[in-house]
Amino acid sequence: MAQKLASKLDNNEAFASMRYVGMSAQKVRLVVDLVRGKKAVEALTLLRFTPKAAAEPVSKVIASAVANATENKQLNPNDLVVSRIWVDGGPTRQWRRFAARGRFRPLQRKSCHINVVVSETAEETSEE
Repeated sequence: MAQKLASKLDNNEAFASMRYVGMSAQKVRLVVDLVRGKKAVEALTLLRFTPKAAAEPVSKVIASAVANATENKQLNPNDLVVSRIWVDGGPTRQWRRFAARGRFRPLQRKSCHINVVVSETAEETSEE
């Protein structure tokens, strides 16, 4: 997936992904919806003060996408915007917790994949 998407990106876009994050996709999507469409620097600041466990992996992916844009495509990190960010469900591990009277309770340990595309904004600066 990452190889296919990387070939379809424009020159002013960069991509990063984190796979097999140990949280459910539903919980991560709550945090992802906060930063979609914001400037990358503003999104990282917002995530630093978000009291959710999913804020840490999301901020790491955004920081990685910003680093990819600056190192590989020589884009200015202050002009980058989180243009696309999405969360896909990953594999679910079936687990069990033993209970009384010879029974057990099933647990599902879910995981997800976080994908981010940052792009450079086309801000026009008029010098007068």
